[in-house]
Amino acid sequence: MGHVARNRQRERTAAAVAVVETVDGGLAELIPDRERPRGWTLLIDGAPQSHVDLDDPAHLSFEYQRRLGHIADLAAPPNRPLQAVHLGGGAFTLARYIAATRPRSTQQIVELDGPLVQLVRRELPLDATARIRVRSTDARAGLNKVQDGWADLIIADVFSGARTPAHLTSTEFLAEVRRVLKPGGFYAANLADGPPLTHLRGQIATAATVFPELALAADPTVLRGRRFGNAVLLASDRELPVGELTRRVATDPHPGRVEHGRALADFAGGATPVTDASAKPSPVPPAAVFR
Repeated sequence: MGHVARNRQRERTAAAVAVVETVDGGLAELIPDRERPRGWTLLIDGAPQSHVDLDDPAHLSFEYQRRLGHIADLAAPPNRPLQAVHLGGGAFTLARYIAATRPRSTQQIVELDGPLVQLVRRELPLDATARIRVRSTDARAGLNKVQDGWADLIIADVFSGARTPAHLTSTEFLAEVRRVLKPGGFYAANLADGPPLTHLRGQIATAATVFPELALAADPTVLRGRRFGNAVLLASDRELPVGELTRRVATDPHPGRVEHGRALADFAGGATPVTDASAKPSPVPPAAVFR
């Protein structure tokens, strides 16, 4: 895009108003960012889902997305392309981030909400040179179609009505995740829970039945069960870069804590692993979370 055309597009964005459309998941709103000329926040039924800066896709605004970004950074040596699967699309924030920070990466996005995909593609278009394929299908069904050992990284960030669907919380689902990962690959999941943290502890116990190495990054107040919030679970069959992840999470604009090893096992507190037969959606967030 030429200099003049880019300036005109920025001027249009600066004067932009929200884009509001009904999608399968509810009422989608794209809200322009007053501080970033081409920045947008996606909300579904009032719940913030993603933030995107089309001028700077390597910028991650949301706390949990920054933690997922750290994991993407540590999934392979710098600048090496990744093969990544994103379960849950939102505004394609993490796929854009990886495309910007690791050129020539090959990525698949699996997003059930077809109208949402169409909205994001139209209003927040992907870089035409990025190797990103988007499938409008269920996350688990889409994962089932990915070949064995294809992915360096799988990111799960799936919410329906602000809750993670039950069938994406079980040992059977995580067995599919491990099948698709390369040896040494990373699985990262955005989890949401509040006191008494039953869902979060159950997800740690479930992941521990499939992966030998786990770490959890979250705000300390969430880990202490004082408020509802997000936690990012990292799992792999290889030793995790816990020291570097801890440093990055601790020095973020919204500092967090990383638990692993015995401390994480103690945190899970003997929770029972979840199976397809016992799975339930993640808890409903309190209304005050989005105010």
